[in-house]
Amino acid sequence: MPANTTPRMDVAIRQPQDAETLGTESVTIRLLIDAEPAGGTVSTLEVTMARGADGAAPHYHTQSDELFYIADGELQLLAGDRIVTVGAGGAIVVPKFMPHAFGATPDSSARIVIALMPGVRRFEYFRLLDRIGKGESTLADLAASQQEFDNHFVDAPAWWAERNANRR
Repeated sequence: MPANTTPRMDVAIRQPQDAETLGTESVTIRLLIDAEPAGGTVSTLEVTMARGADGAAPHYHTQSDELFYIADGELQLLAGDRIVTVGAGGAIVVPKFMPHAFGATPDSSARIVIALMPGVRRFEYFRLLDRIGKGESTLADLAASQQEFDNHFVDAPAWWAERNANRR
């Protein structure tokens, strides 16, 4: 075996029972593998959304591209100025700097796997969201963390108009 084929790190494994789960009745987040155990290559999580539930508000990343794999249901996604729907078995890659948001479609729940590449430390971001949902942190804390977690919120009126139109 050639000398340069030695892995640069150990394999990163998260057994199902070991994944930390956060969220509410309508949206749960399972933290799979963050950047550090993956040598900075990827950060991964699984998001399960009830029918019509919002997953993430419009935002963009400056350091990572984001892969969405739809494992079950249908996902509605804002990608730049387009709103698309992708069903189970489909995938989307959103490049860094592109505004995006996502949620389950009005008629379906969704279970998705998300991977940020390269990885950035994201698990603390999701823990912050969980604390906000429980009233233990504020939206001001979230706004102050945009740079730290490379999650920059943007205004996207067309996204909210679409999401609200489907709730009637």
